[in-house]
Amino acid sequence: MGISDQVQTIFADEVIWDAHSGFMPDPAANLDNLRIWRDAGVDYLSIDVGFDLLPWEKTVATLAAFRHWILARPDDYALVSSVAEIAAAKAAGKLAITFDIEGMNALNGRVEMVEFYHRLGVRQILFAYNRNNLAGGGCHDEDTGLTAFGRQVIDEMNRLGLFVDVTHTGYRTTMDVMEYTDRPVVFSHSNPKALCGHGRNITDEQIRACARTGGIVGVVGLNRFLGNNRIDSERMADHVEYLIDIAGPRHVGIGLDYAFPVEIDGIDTIIADNPQFWPKEEYPDGKTSYAEPRQMRELAEVLLRRGQAEGTVRGVMGGNFMRLAGEIWK
Repeated sequence: MGISDQVQTIFADEVIWDAHSGFMPDPAANLDNLRIWRDAGVDYLSIDVGFDLLPWEKTVATLAAFRHWILARPDDYALVSSVAEIAAAKAAGKLAITFDIEGMNALNGRVEMVEFYHRLGVRQILFAYNRNNLAGGGCHDEDTGLTAFGRQVIDEMNRLGLFVDVTHTGYRTTMDVMEYTDRPVVFSHSNPKALCGHGRNITDEQIRACARTGGIVGVVGLNRFLGNNRIDSERMADHVEYLIDIAGPRHVGIGLDYAFPVEIDGIDTIIADNPQFWPKEEYPDGKTSYAEPRQMRELAEVLLRRGQAEGTVRGVMGGNFMRLAGEIWK
C-alpha cells in the first residue's frame, strides 16, 4: 500500500504513540531492537518492565538494566517525564521512552512503591495481569473487585500523576476502578469483545465507562485479540473504528504490544507453561502473531481511505494519548 503525503504530514506533525511494548521484561533483552520503533516513525513507546507472573525483584532489576542502556545512548533515546520532553525528543529525532508495569504484584504489598517506580520513569501501572492480586481481580480469574489496597494505590497514582491502566483486569474490577477514581483511566492495549470474543477483550460497557472518565482505549495488535487469526492493518482499523463509534474519536489510541521476532517462540512457551495466567481454552496451541510498528503508517492510510477525518486519525495515532499525558503526568 502506498503512503500518501497526507499520512507523511501526520507523522511529521504528531507524536506517534505506542502505549505498550510486548517484549519480555528481562535485563537480558536486546534493546537494540528498539530501532524497530524508530525506523517505523514511532516517537513514543511505553516499555513493559514487569508483569504479575514475575517476582517484584525481577521488575526492579529489569528497570535498572533498561534505564542504564537507554541513558547510555542519548543520541537516539530519551527517558522522558513530561509531554514537553516528548515533543523535544521528537524534534531531536529521538525515541521518547517511559516504562509501565503490568499488575500490582510489583508493589510487594506496599503503596509507597508507586512513588519509587514513578521516580524511575514508570508512568502507567496495570491493576492486574490476568490473575487476581492484592489490588483487584484479573480477566482470567474469579474477579474479586477493587480492594481497599487497590483504592490506596489509585489515590497514590492520582497524586503522583500516573496512568491508571485496567488492561488485563477483570470486568468487575475495571468498573470499580472507573467509578472510584476522579481521574481518566486507560485500557492501554485492549480490543472490543464485540469484534473478538476473547476473555482478555472488553465489553461496550467498559469502553463507554472508560470514555466517561476521559480515558483512552488503545488497540492491541495480537492475532489472539484482533480475531480471525489476523494482524493486518485493515483488521486493526476495524477495531479502531468500532471504538470510535462506541467511545468517540478522542478516546481511541494504539498500544501494539509488539514483541521482538526472536522472542515469539519463547513467549509462546511461557504461555503454554503457565496455564494459570493463560488458560488453555483462551490460549490454544498455535503461534501468537503481532502487528508491527511499521504498520502504523499503513493503519493511518486505511483509516483515511475509509473516510475518517484527518483530525480523528491524528488523535488515534498519538494526539489523544499526548493530550491525556499532558492532563495527568506530573
